[in-house]
Amino acid sequence: MRKVLSGLALLASLCLFGTVARAQDAEAGEKTYKTKCAGCHGQNAEGKPAMKAPPIKGKTADDIQKQITTSPKHKGVKNLTPAEVNGLAAYLATLK
Repeated sequence: MRKVLSGLALLASLCLFGTVARAQDAEAGEKTYKTKCAGCHGQNAEGKPAMKAPPIKGKTADDIQKQITTSPKHKGVKNLTPAEVNGLAAYLATLK
């Protein structure tokens, strides 16, 4: 019984740590988004058709990295670190 309780406590701690880490990633990602992306993709990642900038809500880190590295429109953000890209993805995942 003690092992089960210890295991549950460990699992709960890991879940809590993961939630806090994702929240911190999302906070950092929001800052990056507002300074690097919002001008073209909108304040809430809704996209700006007049600029031919698509909505990017919910994009994964892989999607973001692919667009940054392959699109000539993204010259200003090609130097984002993997941590910044993951933060952006975490932030975009919070948008509805």
